[in-house]
Amino acid sequence: MLLLTTCTTPAQSKYYGKSSTYKPAKLKKTHLHFFLHDVLSGAKPTAVRIAGPRTLMAFGSVYAIDDVLTEGPEATSEVVGNAQGMYMSSSQGKNLTLVMCMDLGFTAGKFKGSSLSVLSRNPVTESHRELAVVGGRGQFRRAQGTIFVKTHTVNYTNGDAVLEYNVEVVHL
Repeated sequence: MLLLTTCTTPAQSKYYGKSSTYKPAKLKKTHLHFFLHDVLSGAKPTAVRIAGPRTLMAFGSVYAIDDVLTEGPEATSEVVGNAQGMYMSSSQGKNLTLVMCMDLGFTAGKFKGSSLSVLSRNPVTESHRELAVVGGRGQFRRAQGTIFVKTHTVNYTNGDAVLEYNVEVVHL
């Protein structure tokens, strides 16, 4: 009896539910401004090479990141969150380009507990660039938008950088 029930149950189950008419939700538009600190040097780096050639930012290098997000460009500024994920050096030419996959998680303020998902190409040598926001969670559920990135400071010897992020997203 048990065998018969087990064999017939999958044939009677459905992997889908009833369809209904979609009613678009009213979207909110949010602007955020903060600084990302990408530290490759020192005793506590926030970006660590996990694969690839041994030279700094060589083609194929993959870095795991846990970068700090702050209100101002100084390392002592109030922390608002962190960027966790990875980036990969994807250019063979002289202009450094990264492919970035990261979660911008907010740990303070109005958006504490929420995050934005980024998956984008980042042409690092350009002074102004854009990253795609492809999703989010918490207050940023169904987010999409753009991050306008500007290099605030960079140390070309060790790779440490502070980047200014201006974020424009629409979300539920």
